[in-house]
Amino acid sequence: MRKWSLTIRILPLVLLIILIKYAVHVGQFEFVTSNPYLPSLVAATVFLIGFLITGVLSDYKESEKLPGELATSIETIADEAQIIYMNKKSPEAKNFLLYLRSFSKSIEDWFYHKIKTRELMANLRGFNGYFAALEAQTQPAFISRIKQEQHNIRKVVTRIHTISETSFIGSGYAIAEGISALLILTILLTKFEPFLESMFFFVPVVYLFVYMIALIRDLDNPFEYDVHGEGDVEVSIKEIHDQVKRMDERIAELDTEKIQVGNK
Repeated sequence: MRKWSLTIRILPLVLLIILIKYAVHVGQFEFVTSNPYLPSLVAATVFLIGFLITGVLSDYKESEKLPGELATSIETIADEAQIIYMNKKSPEAKNFLLYLRSFSKSIEDWFYHKIKTRELMANLRGFNGYFAALEAQTQPAFISRIKQEQHNIRKVVTRIHTISETSFIGSGYAIAEGISALLILTILLTKFEPFLESMFFFVPVVYLFVYMIALIRDLDNPFEYDVHGEGDVEVSIKEIHDQVKRMDERIAELDTEKIQVGNK
């Protein structure tokens, strides 16, 4: 049913417009006559909406990859910390794994707007103390690798924050919404005969323009989650949920001392 959620959301507005058209017709308030400029207005609106949706789709396709990149970077850091623990039985490595589990949960909370970006970034800076503690326990290449993954996490979080906080050409939205409203108003006041036959064309046109404007608005922020999870157009963060579960499994192994070295 997720694919129909947007339709269900806009349906009351579409029905309201249809009722207004019927009331205008019954009250004989249709004073505009049909003329050749109306198809031109429809074509211009379709072109503008097509331009906007092309722009937001490029960001949306990029956004689909970002949660997976976050999960991959955290998983790589966890692997390195687990290797140090397996080799050295290092309490610092175990504490770092516990911190990584907490950090994974904070990413979930960040996506659901329970914490702010600056708080998540502060949690990410918390890696530095563990890096300093682990430098003497492993090869420099290991520390360099996990520092690079920390950089990748910071870069992805910044990109997600930018996409969430900025809109694609605000003035483009304004003119698209304005011209769509003008087009619907024009059709409402235009006299079409026969009326019932014209309604078969009026309803799809209204539904199309209302739906596309709402869709573009949703696509422009693919990370607008709520406490109930992903909606109809939000990017899936299943990779983040799965990564949190895997971190819980790692910690369970640590707690029960089931981590084995090699084939022992």
